[in-house]
Parts: sequence; structure tokens; C-alpha cells
Amino acid sequence: MPVRVPVAAPFYSGDIRAQMERYERGFTPPSGLPEIISGGIVPHAGWYYSGGTASKVYLSIKLRRSPRTFVIFGAVHAPGVSSFAVYPDGSWQTPIGEAKVDRALAEMFLEEIPDLLVSDTRAHALEHSIEVQLPMIKHLFTDAMIVPVAAPPLEEAVKVGGRIGRLIAGMDVAVIGSSDLTHYGDDYGFTPAGYGEGARAWMRSNDMKIIRAALDMHEESIIPEAEADGNACGAGAMAATVAAAKSLGAEKGILLEHTSSFDAHPEGEFRMAVGYAGIIF
Repeated sequence: MPVRVPVAAPFYSGDIRAQMERYERGFTPPSGLPEIISGGIVPHAGWYYSGGTASKVYLSIKLRRSPRTFVIFGAVHAPGVSSFAVYPDGSWQTPIGEAKVDRALAEMFLEEIPDLLVSDTRAHALEHSIEVQLPMIKHLFTDAMIVPVAAPPLEEAVKVGGRIGRLIAGMDVAVIGSSDLTHYGDDYGFTPAGYGEGARAWMRSNDMKIIRAALDMHEESIIPEAEADGNACGAGAMAATVAAAKSLGAEKGILLEHTSSFDAHPEGEFRMAVGYAGIIF
């Protein structure tokens, strides 16, 4: 069975248990938390910047349930990945133990959705967007299994998510979408509002366009929005997650936190940042 070794360990370096305990101490459960949580959207930057935001999603889920399996739709940063690729078997290494792939569920997806899904471990070999989630999942949901799915920003993401959602209805399975938001700054070749506080406000507003699409369960508009305004690197993962959550009965999303790398660690004038949102459904 394949064992996927980490390629992004610096994103979550240090004492995992201690970091998670710090996130848990700082967590205040949101008011109006629904009794049923089908999943959420999390960022995938280094924990130094976005770990607190991602943890709020998992800690909220933990208050309501301990899923047997997490289906994780990942953003695609590596070149050459143009299919919705399932990691079909084996396990993924984390610093606190292996996260096992739910082989039976992965096989079901591949058998039931052969027109949209492929089995491909190579699509995940260099990608960090799912990997950085696993130490959190392993810490909070010790025995939970995973089904990693690479989700490129293609319109088929909506169909993939919807059909997976229908397949897992009634199962003890949660869905997670891994995506960061606007990448602003010279390093990203994206400075439409210049620099300073005005640019910071502009970036926050740009993030909110795609956040609102997710909160309002408008899965069809997520990828076009990202293409138009450059406000998500994992639009396929977001669209698939919203579609899956809708198939599971969710009627709206709840925004737990919207922040950025600059908010987490401001340094001088605003010139560069990446946006992050933690959302549950």
C-alpha cells in the first residue's frame, strides 16, 4: 500500500500537540452553531499564519461529531494536474501518526463516478493543500480516515462535489475544502489597489466576494468569481465542498473567521498578504 511522505513539513513545524492545545485554549465556540455540521472550508498556508483559522473549523466540527472519514478536496498548485484525482489507498504520514485512506469509500467514488474521477497518487505527490490539514485532523479525530481528492478549478468541480455528497449521505463522513483566498502583493504580480490601508480594505472586500458565494451556497458562481477577481487558489475545492454540503442538506455557510497573513503578523505598511477564511456548513 502506498505511503505518502510529507513534502510541506515546514508549514506545520514544531510541537504539533502543543500548537493544537494552544488553538484549543483560544477557541470560543461560535453562537448559533448548527447541530449538524457536514463540513467546512479551511486555509492551507503555514500554521504560523493560518493555523488558528483552520483550527476553528475542526474544533467546531469536534463539538458536534467525530466523523469516521474526512473527504478532503485539495487545491491544485502543482503543474500538470488537470483531473479530479483520488488518492485510493494506503496512508499519509504526519508527525503524530499515519492518517489512513478509507479504501472502501475511495473505491466507491471511483466506481460510481468514473466519468469525473481518476485514481492517481502522483497528483498528490508535490501538493501541500491537503497535507497541512492532516496533523489537525489526526490530533482531534485520532482514528479518522481520509479520502484525498485533488480538485482543479474546473466547472466539473460542482458535479464532483454534488455526486460525492449524494454518495455519502447517511454515512459518518465530513467534507473539507482546502483553499486560500486573495494573494496580494508584488510577489504575486497582483496589486490592483496599490499599498497601504486602502489596499488592505480592497483585499478584504475582494475576499468577501467569494466568501459570500460560499456562505450563500452558490457553488456554480465560485469558479467564475475566482477567475474574474483572483480571490481563491482552491476554487475547485471550494466549489466541490459547497456542492457536497448542499447535497448533504446544508442551507447556508457560517463564517467563523476571515483574516490574512498580514492580520496575523503585521509588518509595517500593508504591501502583501494572503487571505484566509474558516467556514462551516
